[in-house]
This record gives sequence, C-alpha cells and structure tokens, in this order.
Amino acid sequence: MPVAIVTLPPVLRERADNQTRLNVEGATVREIIEELERRFPGIRFNLCYETGELRPYVNIFIEKENIRYLQGLDTPVYAGAHIRVLPSVAGG
Repeated sequence: MPVAIVTLPPVLRERADNQTRLNVEGATVREIIEELERRFPGIRFNLCYETGELRPYVNIFIEKENIRYLQGLDTPVYAGAHIRVLPSVAGG
C-alpha cells in the first residue's frame, strides 16, 4: 500500500494531535481519508458529507492537481505523493 505525505491546514491540525504533516497509507484519496478517520476519529466529518462526497469548501491536491479535476476521491495515490488539504477561501 502506498504511503503519502498529507499536509493539513491549521483548522484541522487540532483534530490530528496538532500535526502538520502525516504519513498516511492508502491507494486512493478515499482510502487516505479513511485512514485519517481511523487514526483521528471525527476528522472525516470536516472533509466529507455523511454520503461520502467531498464538502464543497474542501480542496484536496495531489502535488499541484486538484482531485476534483482528476478522479475525485477515487484518484489513485502513489508512494511519496504530497497531498495537501486546503479550505476554500472566499471573500469580497
């Protein structure tokens, strides 16, 4: 199973024992989120709806590619991939 490096935004670090970067195992982004949930119960709620869909204000990037423009949560993850979770920014 590939191990990716996941970087969390400050708003989620509190849920992950104040860790900024985590090594997480998973073959897809969905599996990465499941592993995060296993290690830090409740974190999935901040990322996905109960239906499993990614919340609209959450962006997940593998390297510089937004998974929304790839295969969504089913986007494959390779060993050593850098995954960044970023909240959407809005304003006016």
